[in-house]
Amino acid sequence: KGDRVAISMRNYPEWIIGFMAATSIGAIAVAMNALWQPHEMEYGLKDSGAKLLLADQERLDRLAACDAPAELNVIAVRATKPLAPGARSYDAVMAGAEGAAQPKREVRPDDDAIMLYTSGSTGHPKGAVSTHRNIMSALLSWELDAQAGMLAGFSPVAGGPQPAALLSIPLFHVSGLHVSLLQSFRAQRRLVCMYKWDPAQAVDIIEREQITGFNGPPAVTGDLVEIARRDGRDLSSLVAVGGGGASRAPEQVRAIDKAFPNAAPNTGWGMTETNAIGTSIAGADYLAHPASSGRVSGVLDIRIVDEAGVTQPAGTRGELQIRGASIMRGYWNRPDANDDTFVDGWMRTGDVAYVDAEGFVFIVDRIKDLVIRGGENIGCGAVEAALLEHPDILEACVYGVPDDRLGEEVGATLYTRAKLEDSALRSFLEPRLARFEIPRYFHFSDAPLPRIASGKIFKRQLRDEAEQRQAAAVAPTTRATVSDIVAGS
Repeated sequence: KGDRVAISMRNYPEWIIGFMAATSIGAIAVAMNALWQPHEMEYGLKDSGAKLLLADQERLDRLAACDAPAELNVIAVRATKPLAPGARSYDAVMAGAEGAAQPKREVRPDDDAIMLYTSGSTGHPKGAVSTHRNIMSALLSWELDAQAGMLAGFSPVAGGPQPAALLSIPLFHVSGLHVSLLQSFRAQRRLVCMYKWDPAQAVDIIEREQITGFNGPPAVTGDLVEIARRDGRDLSSLVAVGGGGASRAPEQVRAIDKAFPNAAPNTGWGMTETNAIGTSIAGADYLAHPASSGRVSGVLDIRIVDEAGVTQPAGTRGELQIRGASIMRGYWNRPDANDDTFVDGWMRTGDVAYVDAEGFVFIVDRIKDLVIRGGENIGCGAVEAALLEHPDILEACVYGVPDDRLGEEVGATLYTRAKLEDSALRSFLEPRLARFEIPRYFHFSDAPLPRIASGKIFKRQLRDEAEQRQAAAVAPTTRATVSDIVAGS
């Protein structure tokens, strides 16, 4: 009890079995990022103090390249190479345990259950630790929200055909672990696992397995919308197409409603630290408020505060703060991070948001994901949403590009279905954005934009590539003036 059991592998059934085994006896399941490189894997193992690691061959190869703790026990899952000294195969462990009794451990609601590492924009990731009570509060809250009409596809099955969910997001993210896996126990859903995201394969699985529920970030759900439009595939079994991880563009919300005849689009906002819940929205509410992340869950409280910590009225932007039973216990061995994150019982999310008069929450941007151009703050999400209204733009990523005079200029990398000209794009954006918000730099891709493991677009990589292009290019002679910026013309 209390030992950390690290799991690092693809979405194999053994991932799920290892997770359930660890948490059932009071150990802490450490869901490690399967895309970590050897030095990151070494950090996670040492930081968590893991006693045991379950890893597949890809991760075993990386383990061999790092300075792993000498006392670490290793169980090799689906190994295809000779095992390192001291490692044991999963099959041998399972065969040796045949007939063994369940270990007797008293697991209490407030015992630690899981540790998930947050990606973080700088420095080492932090291990977010949640208790059994935190997780159960999140899972049951989704059912409450579903009964209130805030979500679709989260109610326990009550007769009829068994629902089926497609697990397309890595299990080391709360969207995969909580929304797809753990919620399936209460809903009695059949779970179909994907090795990695492949939109063509996903469509085949949805048709063959009659998938009823699907959850993914905008880039992933956008893939399905595009295939449904292009190929006319039968995706009528879907009754819920969920989102999360990032805000969908309003155009994609409407496209989901049109592309899937029986599916109610839904989404929500949550974090690793909140066990994936926070706000929810679905169906007619979502179509009427496509830019919103929904209303706050019934088991949580939220507030919007300014830089001085003063609560703001409806319609005023500020930092979103949250409290409630699903919030993590804290960061593993990081009292400094806990002090920065928790204020008088409230958790600082780092998200800029506002709440309208009806209680709908609108996430404007990450506090650290703004372009600050000549002293003017520009929300990347708003610019991305405007770009995605263009019928030939499939994916958009907006970021800040360094500028000597203005601090930053707005840059955008676009995946398009047809060739576009900069001037035409700016004309398209003029009625949708203030002049200072329109990107100065456009870069076009003929392939989908790179993504991190959760399916989100890899913004940091695209921003770095833009900086490299800028450094190699001759500085343009036409520059915006400060009066343009101040006037917002």
